[in-house]
Amino acid sequence: MKENNNYIKQLEETITKFMAPLEGIPFPIAIKAISGHKVIPFDKENKQDLYLLDKLCQAADIAGKQAFQEGIFRRRPNEVGNDIEPYVKEALKVVGLQADTPMTQKQRRQAMGYPDIEVIDSNGRVTYLECKTYNLANIGTTQRAFYFSPSKESCKVTADARHLVMSFQIELAQRKGQQAYIPVHWRIYSTDSMVVQVKHEFNANNRQMYRPEALLAEGSI
Repeated sequence: MKENNNYIKQLEETITKFMAPLEGIPFPIAIKAISGHKVIPFDKENKQDLYLLDKLCQAADIAGKQAFQEGIFRRRPNEVGNDIEPYVKEALKVVGLQADTPMTQKQRRQAMGYPDIEVIDSNGRVTYLECKTYNLANIGTTQRAFYFSPSKESCKVTADARHLVMSFQIELAQRKGQQAYIPVHWRIYSTDSMVVQVKHEFNANNRQMYRPEALLAEGSI
């Protein structure tokens, strides 16, 4: 009995350590581990990178102005980022860049998950672009703003590429007689020096949860 209790205690301690978040992981290392592809740093001295940035700035301006005029109608501000993406994708095409929903490693286009858009420039180089929105009041807080799933099956990174974020500052306004969110400022960030955290979770499937021997009560309506 004593050996069994010691084993259980050691197992509990091991699980506790395992569940502790892993912090300070460089984003390029996380992407390489999941996808097998490199995050190429944005080079401020490289003419091709600067040309790309100029095109992205043009696209951000076009997308922002269009969304400003039309307004984005959502109940919660954290849902606005999903609606800014189509504006950005269309604007990227207007300025002469190829822009599409990235494919997974199984060659299937998937809207959900990181990254939002695969951009191909005039030199045939791939850049992954994530679309975000932010509130100026909480931009410096520890509120979660960026995440991706560590799953190789759903991974949408299929090439060595630059990884950038285009984020829009949003405010409330009236559009068409309703309350709407509008972008008033935009920013473009590189993520090659970003650090990320990993948080684990426990989970169970339907068969494990809905066991006949665990059923306590049921009824029809």
